[in-house]
Amino acid sequence: MQDQLIRIQAALHPLHAVPVHDGWNLDELSGLLPATPPIPAAVLVGVVPREQGLQVLLTRRTDALRHHAGQVSFPGGRVEAGDRDPCAAALRETAEEVGIAAPLIQPLGYLDPLRTVTGFRVLPLVAVITPDYVAAPDPREVDEVFEVAFDYLMSPSNLRSVQVTLGGRPRTVLEFVDPGSSGRRIWGVSASILLNLRTRMENTR
Repeated sequence: MQDQLIRIQAALHPLHAVPVHDGWNLDELSGLLPATPPIPAAVLVGVVPREQGLQVLLTRRTDALRHHAGQVSFPGGRVEAGDRDPCAAALRETAEEVGIAAPLIQPLGYLDPLRTVTGFRVLPLVAVITPDYVAAPDPREVDEVFEVAFDYLMSPSNLRSVQVTLGGRPRTVLEFVDPGSSGRRIWGVSASILLNLRTRMENTR
């Protein structure tokens, strides 16, 4: 498992070199993005070492939220003026949304930024979460906190490309199916972030 964590970290942008480019998925979103400047945001891609292997922490958002209501997502949100950097923003948002404090999280590095049709530029922070954490989700934002096997999410055979028509042309939407019995749908931004992690790991072998 330690070798796997070393491989993950080797695939990331270092914490001291925060990525500044606009987003790796701009072509797919052409014609869909708001005309206003993107809102900086950060999310935490938390990996949890378990006896059965690495797990990835995910949340299901409440149905009442303005953006991405009811969707499976990583904890996170917009970067606030008081945040030192995107890492601090991701740690703060994780504490607020799911009750996991910063001392229980070891940041490893960043993935590539991506844009969303809701106007955000999202920078994912990959980090190790201590396995004895106890989640305390904020019911105003999070309905559920759960884990999915890292190996499952990194397997190309478990990621679907769904073709849809948006903005007058075909688009590709990525989607996983959770291996459990819950029927959780892991798709969109969350699936794209996981694909970016897999791609970066494959390119650093």
